[in-house]
Amino acid sequence: MHIPETMKAAVMTKPREIVVETRPVPELNGDEVLVKVMAVGVCGSDVHYYEHGRIGNAIVKNPMILGHECAGEVVAVGGAVSRFRGGERVAIEPQTTCGRCPACKSGKYNLCPDVVFFATPPVDGAFAQYVKAREDFLFPIPDHLPYEEASLVEPFSVGIHAANRTGLKPGATVAIMGMGPVGLMAVVAAKAYGASRIFVTDLEPIRLEAALRLGATHAVNVRERDAVEAILARTDGLGVDAAWETAGNPKALQSALLSVRRGGKLAVVGLPMQAEIPFNVHAITDREIDIYGVFRYANTYPSGIAFLASGIADAASLITDRYSLERTQDALERALNNKSGSLKVMVYPNA
Repeated sequence: MHIPETMKAAVMTKPREIVVETRPVPELNGDEVLVKVMAVGVCGSDVHYYEHGRIGNAIVKNPMILGHECAGEVVAVGGAVSRFRGGERVAIEPQTTCGRCPACKSGKYNLCPDVVFFATPPVDGAFAQYVKAREDFLFPIPDHLPYEEASLVEPFSVGIHAANRTGLKPGATVAIMGMGPVGLMAVVAAKAYGASRIFVTDLEPIRLEAALRLGATHAVNVRERDAVEAILARTDGLGVDAAWETAGNPKALQSALLSVRRGGKLAVVGLPMQAEIPFNVHAITDREIDIYGVFRYANTYPSGIAFLASGIADAASLITDRYSLERTQDALERALNNKSGSLKVMVYPNA
């Protein structure tokens, strides 16, 4: 395949400013693969970096390429690569870990202290025509799975990891607070794991409607009704087996805790702006609630691809806005300012 020496990349030069620049195509190490990026989803973290220039202690100090939910076509491989060849379609797990630390060796490589993650300062991301990745973080996708749906395996993986962390079993009941893209894909994860009832909460009707299409059984608009009251009313006052808070909203986290049955499980997925928030310790201890932190994901991509390829849910219906690489700033503005009308915004770097 012909590979150019340079490529276009959408670079954040400062908050609220994206400039399309010409950059060298990445050079490969022996165990790396060069991928022509065909689709990149706009994530909430991309929007946060774009708006504020930081997430907690992760600060954008130099021009940086955002984007980490991506899929594309293999165009070149390093000399030590054995699993891929040119022309193959792949989803990219946007992280590289050391493989040697205790976390990596235990299978919890998402906790590797030396992880390198796309679009996390100072690492460039995927709003570019080409990216490189180590071969063990690439996964083949079937021909019938479109690139944009394959890019959704990244947010889907967060929901799969939450299901794994909370030990979700067939027949279980689950509540998911916050129907942003991660929350919506978490609905698909709960469905894939066999949840019998899936309660969802949000402020926006478009997101609640999307959740119901994806497999949620009960939707609560928290502008109109208290989430805990609604969930308890439909579970005979018992609560759900597991609750996942995906919005990063302190009030939603409190509601998630209070919606869990005695002996149930709470997963903290979303990150609030403030590091410390009040929590009902009496509710935790009196009911012996197990609390799980969820940080990204590990060992989820093969099952995520298999689930989406099976047609378990119409993931494509989440894609509401499509932009070229040259309009990456418009894509980020759309995701930032149109929460009542947009679900997943997608960028196509090689369109």
